Amino acid sequence: MKRKPALAVLFGGNSPEYSVSLQSAYAVLSNLDQERYHVLPLGITRQGRWFLYGGSYDQIAADTWAEDASRLTPVVVSPDPAVHGLLALFPHERRTIPLDAALPILHGGNGEDGTVQGLLQLAGIPVAGCGTLASALCMDKDRAHKLAQLAGVDVPRSRVLQAWEDPQLGVDFAQLVGYPLFVKPVNAGSSFGISQIHGEAELRPAIARALEYDTQVILEEAIPGFEVGCAVIGTQDLVVGEIDEIELSQGFFDFTEKYTLKTSAIHVPARVSPDTARRVKETAKVIYRALGCAGFARVDCFLTPQGRIVFNEVNTIPGFTEHSRFPGMMQAAGWTFPEILNAILGQVVAP
Repeated sequence: MKRKPALAVLFGGNSPEYSVSLQSAYAVLSNLDQERYHVLPLGITRQGRWFLYGGSYDQIAADTWAEDASRLTPVVVSPDPAVHGLLALFPHERRTIPLDAALPILHGGNGEDGTVQGLLQLAGIPVAGCGTLASALCMDKDRAHKLAQLAGVDVPRSRVLQAWEDPQLGVDFAQLVGYPLFVKPVNAGSSFGISQIHGEAELRPAIARALEYDTQVILEEAIPGFEVGCAVIGTQDLVVGEIDEIELSQGFFDFTEKYTLKTSAIHVPARVSPDTARRVKETAKVIYRALGCAGFARVDCFLTPQGRIVFNEVNTIPGFTEHSRFPGMMQAAGWTFPEILNAILGQVVAP
């Protein structure tokens, strides 16, 4: 009987988005073909401790997975590519666990930003999804915009402030481009630390809030219109799902709205013409390739009333719950959740 590939699914993480990762990982683990893969859930606590988890997936969703020590085996990733996997630290022995691939379902810093991808790359473990450089670039809103612009894509006007720089530089930029403005940490995900401001009195507090999540802040002009997203799978040949559209009744698509949809709605397919949908998909492909993405990612842009497409950001590990945007866009294109996962994993694991 053919041996099933050993697949580590990473979840949790020392990140503000720890809880989001648990929900995404629960959906992924529940939809993986257990007959096709030998699945090894690899949990990372909020404090950054790594464990091979042997309990119920329901406990991951409930965030009680780390409470039963009998279900946890401390592990570390071996930097020795000859091991090609993990070192399991049992009480009276050390055991190696070879891995054929790893699927990080980690959101935000210390997981989506290239750190974990670099560790796995050093260990010689194939990673499903974007690699070290692309993950780091896509997390960096300023450098991602610069590279996309060099590839011919429109981007918002912006200004980066270092933590040690005079906030007056931000005031000067705001006077140049006008309000409203977005103030964001340069490196953060899921809208943490992001503010939409409408006047100078709000600027300095918004900068201080963003600096709670990073040492750099980016000020961006607000783009009129609405946000559209595009799910992309592949490295050489790219497959895209139906684009989606975020309808806002007020404010912007902040962390609360992303995960509760209290005053907003997501339409998939987006309510745009076929030609506009085609242009969004082609722009997403250009951005995806310009930033060196591989495996899968969600590319988000703004669509103005005049039909202009403006780059917003790339999520290299987008939300993966049953109701998240990435699987929703692929499902609208006719894919089931297991088929999405098989397409992603098939790029690094032999069938």
